[in-house]
Amino acid sequence: QVQLVESGGGLVQAGGSLRLSCAASGRTFSSYTMGWFRQAPGKEREFVTAITRGGGRTAYADSVKGRFTISRDNAKNTAYLQMNSLKPEDTAVYYCAAKLGSGSDYDILRYAYWGQGTQVTVFS
Repeated sequence: QVQLVESGGGLVQAGGSLRLSCAASGRTFSSYTMGWFRQAPGKEREFVTAITRGGGRTAYADSVKGRFTISRDNAKNTAYLQMNSLKPEDTAVYYCAAKLGSGSDYDILRYAYWGQGTQVTVFS
């Protein structure tokens, strides 16, 4: 198992940046594909981005391509989400999640482990 704790959320003006971190417990962090999802009020949780175990492949939702960057440091058991050019529509609770095995990185049901979430609020 792995336990995940997000940090780095906050209040930011449109056009600004935030960097989220996801710290994982355990010694098997490098075994997991890591993903970031978000959930806005009244909406379903949606895929944002994912990174494979070694960091060699990433995937992004169209809505964040070119603005968000996912990365990971397996030596520090941490995944990151750099968010630039933030928009009010990026406002949501952001969750990191971990997935073992194959299957679509976009599929929320593939992720067995979740953090508690961190709030990101973008104002115009």
